Amino acid sequence: MLTSIAGRSVIVTGSSKGIGKGMARVFASKGARVLVVARDQAAAQKCADELKAAGGQAAAVSADVTKWADMQRMADAAVKQHGGIDVLCANAGIFPAAKLADMEPETWDEVLATNLKGMFLSIKACLPAMKQKKKGRIIITSSITGPITGLPGWTAYGASKAGQLGFLHTAAIELAPHNITINAVMPGNVMTEGLEGLGAEYLKKMTDSVPLRKLGAVEDIGHAALFFASDEAGYITGQTLVIDGGQVLPESLTAIEEMGT
Repeated sequence: MLTSIAGRSVIVTGSSKGIGKGMARVFASKGARVLVVARDQAAAQKCADELKAAGGQAAAVSADVTKWADMQRMADAAVKQHGGIDVLCANAGIFPAAKLADMEPETWDEVLATNLKGMFLSIKACLPAMKQKKKGRIIITSSITGPITGLPGWTAYGASKAGQLGFLHTAAIELAPHNITINAVMPGNVMTEGLEGLGAEYLKKMTDSVPLRKLGAVEDIGHAALFFASDEAGYITGQTLVIDGGQVLPESLTAIEEMGT
């Protein structure tokens, strides 16, 4: 299953670290030709080099998802280096925390520009190449935060992630005549570089809120994206997949406490 990924041209935005890097690793391990995209050229190249060292095919490009010219350059690079664009993982995102009363308007604008507008620009830039092939797969990295749950300090992030799903539903209808599917993965608590510095107590609290009693790995999200990108998922569009170890299921802390061992 999912052998259809081999040889495909895959773009992953925000893939020098975190979930994006996990996606890039998963796709490269299945034989895809991966374009690693990040604002920092050195970080993007380091990731691409790691993928190649592990036996994968990869290239790197420095691009900012908030800039239309950068996204056009990104798409052109994928076409030139990998022969087209089969899959786009619109993953790039930021999550600066600030309570609503304390948040600066500039922070709100920055989050929405990266997470929501950046998603739109990356998709728009890849559409001509996908339409030329008469086939494409787009996977958005949304979140449970915003569409399903809330977390103090993350109003801007939650708004951007819920906004992505609003975009998804209409985009799926518009893209269907071109044989392009678009779906979203919705991660819960995932272990990334950003969590490592928050301390053991914080990580324990996060882990204890998950019924499976462990944080997700970036590869868990990557494998879900891999499914949406496959030929086997060709009849699925406009849909979401929650990957959270059951995090959204308990109706209260009591439910977690009564799980037992």
